[in-house]
Amino acid sequence: MLGLTWFRSLIARRTGRIAAAAAGVALAVGLLASIGAFVASSKATMTARAATRAAVDWQVAVQGSADPTAVLAAVQTQPHVVAAVPVGFARSPGLTSTTAAGATTTQSTGAAVVVGFPADYRTRFPGSIRPLVGSDNGAVLAQQTAANLHAAPGDTVSIARVGLPAVDVTITGVIDLPQADSLFQTVGSPIGAQPTAPPDNIVVLPLAQWHQVFDPLVAAHAELVSQQVHARLDHMLPGDPSAAYTQVAAMAHNLEARLAGGGAVGDNLGATLAAARSDALYAQILFLFLGLPGAILAGLLTVAIAAAGSTRRRQEQALLRLRGATLRVLVRLGAIEGVLVAVIGSVLGLALGAIVGRAVLGASAFGNDTATSVTWAVAACTVGAVIALSAVAYPAWRDAREITVNTSRRSVARTPAPRWLRWGLDVILLAGSAVVVWLAGQNGYHLVLAVEGVPTVSVSYWALLGPALLWIGAGLLTWRITHLVLTRGRRPLRAALRPASGPLSDTVAATMQRQRRPIARAVALVALTVGFAASTAIFNATYRQQARVDALLTNGADVTVTPAPGANLSPGSTATLRGLPEVRSVETIQHRYAYVGTDLQDLYGVNPATIIAATDFQNAYVQGGTARSVMAELAAKPDSILVSAETVKDFQLQPGDLLTLRLQQTSTKALVDVPFHFAGVAKEFPTAPKDSFLIANGSYVADKTGSDAVGAFLLNTGGQHRTDVAAAARNAVGPGPAITDLDTSRQIIGSSLTAVDLAGLTKIELGFALALVAAATGLLLWLGLAERRRTFAITSALGATNRQQAGFVWGEAGFVAITGTIAGAAIAWALSHVLVTVLTGVFDPPPETLAIPWGYLAVVAASALTATAVAAQLALRSSRHAPIELLRESP
Repeated sequence: MLGLTWFRSLIARRTGRIAAAAAGVALAVGLLASIGAFVASSKATMTARAATRAAVDWQVAVQGSADPTAVLAAVQTQPHVVAAVPVGFARSPGLTSTTAAGATTTQSTGAAVVVGFPADYRTRFPGSIRPLVGSDNGAVLAQQTAANLHAAPGDTVSIARVGLPAVDVTITGVIDLPQADSLFQTVGSPIGAQPTAPPDNIVVLPLAQWHQVFDPLVAAHAELVSQQVHARLDHMLPGDPSAAYTQVAAMAHNLEARLAGGGAVGDNLGATLAAARSDALYAQILFLFLGLPGAILAGLLTVAIAAAGSTRRRQEQALLRLRGATLRVLVRLGAIEGVLVAVIGSVLGLALGAIVGRAVLGASAFGNDTATSVTWAVAACTVGAVIALSAVAYPAWRDAREITVNTSRRSVARTPAPRWLRWGLDVILLAGSAVVVWLAGQNGYHLVLAVEGVPTVSVSYWALLGPALLWIGAGLLTWRITHLVLTRGRRPLRAALRPASGPLSDTVAATMQRQRRPIARAVALVALTVGFAASTAIFNATYRQQARVDALLTNGADVTVTPAPGANLSPGSTATLRGLPEVRSVETIQHRYAYVGTDLQDLYGVNPATIIAATDFQNAYVQGGTARSVMAELAAKPDSILVSAETVKDFQLQPGDLLTLRLQQTSTKALVDVPFHFAGVAKEFPTAPKDSFLIANGSYVADKTGSDAVGAFLLNTGGQHRTDVAAAARNAVGPGPAITDLDTSRQIIGSSLTAVDLAGLTKIELGFALALVAAATGLLLWLGLAERRRTFAITSALGATNRQQAGFVWGEAGFVAITGTIAGAAIAWALSHVLVTVLTGVFDPPPETLAIPWGYLAVVAASALTATAVAAQLALRSSRHAPIELLRESP
């Protein structure tokens, strides 16, 4: 009966206190539920995107003397297989081309691989073949092979065979094989083995013609001929990449068991899902970094809200004890209040999360399926219950056990400094954070670990301690400094308060000095909240900035036009592209092939004076200087060259070394020696491969080879209308060149988590951060002032005017808001740098500078100031109407 009466009294008499505490719980529950929905949605997106990256899901290599037809039948009957076709591979000693005009001069290459595809291969496996010139229905050449042979549709290519006469085929087209790395993999190689580079020369024949050419070779040289079965699955997979990988890997193992040694499965789909698992782990880490601090802040805010009424609660407990209440009764009453706050906060939080999810993510559920939704909802409510019980029930239990009736009625009591303050916990935490961040910045550090030879990934969770320790330590340090200023800095505090409090500045300073613990707590909470909001905004802005840089690294520019092999377009062709609507500028780069010793590598000729601005060339792309200094050296010394890190290591190059490359001279088609001097290391370059490549002065390359033919046109649209410009360029130049835009490239790249759009998470995080800032600065301040209504009643009884009372309110409000905001800005600056350092794998390449969202930060500051002003006005209104009956209450 007493419990029911207490419950009713809480609803009727303590509505504001219950509502404020429930609001803090609701923020925590809503934030966790909303971010849970985003994480589940992101994982499903990663799985679906990874599944579409593999043009061929499985490559089943026929082993030994196994019957290829039986292997094909076994694959076709395997569950979840929707397409399976035979493919042939054969090695040739070399290729020779003769022009369609019948010229006596010929071009020859070294070893080549000849592939046999069925007629409907490109239809069954979209994305495996990209036609460039001519038709892909007959004998076709890969792009690089066509460049090596200077062959075009209609030319004749002779395919050499070991021990048999060469076979002549007529070329019908030129193609690109976007996934050549996986197509020419060594199927069945041990896990962790070094990948095999695609062959330099590739010919593709119709499967029937391939059998005619190479079946006679099997009897004498079976080791030169192999057959595979390529399969595509239905992609009915779990939403989590890890679960999808486990399922696909198990299916591949099941097929190998059924084949009983007759075939080995090259699991391309499993490989893409394995890479997506790392992205999924980074998504979880982002949840920890961006979601957990918000939930912790909401919890701390709830605790602070409950603590604001601690004096009143102790007085209520003293009154209940005088009327015979036992310890068990007091604890039960505190638990009732805690449960009430938990239930109201959880219900409101789930409703808030559903509303946010519907508005931001387009779905009110907290996951992609019922089980995930229920799991996230229960987890969020559990956290809310823990916060409510910790903030309300636990203090009631503690006070009931430790505080007597007499102590609860004392007006003055000496409160010792918190133990953490005496022990220097803030300094210890900051020192620990510095050590962790320093270790995280060392060479070879990876937050997400994919151990070579082990098909699992894991998170190096110790690195998460760096930002966590910094955030907590900085908050405690803010508490320490504020407490110190209020304790020993009365004179400067009095001077700072004079504009708001006037002649009462000394009295206000003395009052604040007496209330230094709750004020220091409020300042620390404001600083942590502002730091959380600002660092989250900076991280998200930097993330979006690097997502564009990552896409530019792949695509080269807003729109990139790549001429077909043999087109020999000169820089003068840029006039057509420059005339397109919305095109601001057009940059040309040369793309050649050069021999470094016997290694054939990509060579890019650039205009050093304009390449930096044209493609947002980053300092992180080069080593040994800035992008501008390196390009200035290419311009000043035309024979300078930038070499990839892999080539520098392989050939033991030192700065200034003479590097002689063999390039093809345009008029004679012969390889000529061209001297270069090693000037620096190129770690990345737009449109270039990730392994070995070279960057040189385009005018020097053109002079030595006799051609300034363009390898790619980079179109700058100012970040606008990319899709429209790509369509206009396609209409202007015809079907031959390959045309790609930045938006499309961003959808297909998978090198890092920047392929995932954080727009939804950004809106969720920043929206809740604004709410937390407003609550920390406004609600907490108002509750603290409201709890001192008796003080305002006394000052009013002593004759204090409204302006003098305003001095008390505005002095404390201004001190909390301004000090907390300044400390929060410092925390945000440090935390943003630490987040970028620790989350190395998210950014590829790493950002040169942090992106500062000044607009959002202005909104944060405005929200804090507005909430402070509203709280101060409410407190003033309450003080001006403080009833005289308050003077009769015990202090």
